[in-house]
Amino acid sequence: MLTIKCSKCKNKLFKYEKVGSGRVLRCWKNKITRAYNIKVVEDKLFCAECDNLIGRIDDKKVDMISEAFTYTGTKTTK
Repeated sequence: MLTIKCSKCKNKLFKYEKVGSGRVLRCWKNKITRAYNIKVVEDKLFCAECDNLIGRIDDKKVDMISEAFTYTGTKTTK
């Protein structure tokens, strides 16, 4: 389980269940288990504290901007 955090203000954004050892390039909506401080405006995901753009939202996934977030936790192996 990964905890995704804003790279600017370090606030928690959401918890994500990552499967596999690859990079976090996109987050599938059905694997986001808990949302903390996020704001959605016109299909874009922002940090609610500092308005940092985190990613763009599609129907089933969030395309993440790699410089906009950090994460801690462990990835689940296949």
